[in-house]
Amino acid sequence: MEPINILAIGTNTEILPVILRLLNNKPGWQATGASSLTEALAFGSDQKFDLVLIGGGIDNNETLIIKESFIGTPIAIHYGGGSGLLYAEVYQALNIMPE
Repeated sequence: MEPINILAIGTNTEILPVILRLLNNKPGWQATGASSLTEALAFGSDQKFDLVLIGGGIDNNETLIIKESFIGTPIAIHYGGGSGLLYAEVYQALNIMPE
């Protein structure tokens, strides 16, 4: 089974590593972190992602640019709420059932 590749974008340098750790701890999930719009777009030009997770610090204009740049890729917005909510957002965005 191919891993689910997730691009997590957020500007908070303390929160992004936590999000990445939580996502990468799920079997079959592989997360990459981007701490800016520029970095996210660079990753997007090099890799294919199954989901883009937008976190804190990304404004509405940047969110629109991300959505336009990752057309056809599910987008989920996550601004906190703990690991349970994070996982639920990923499952919902990918339209899959939790394991």
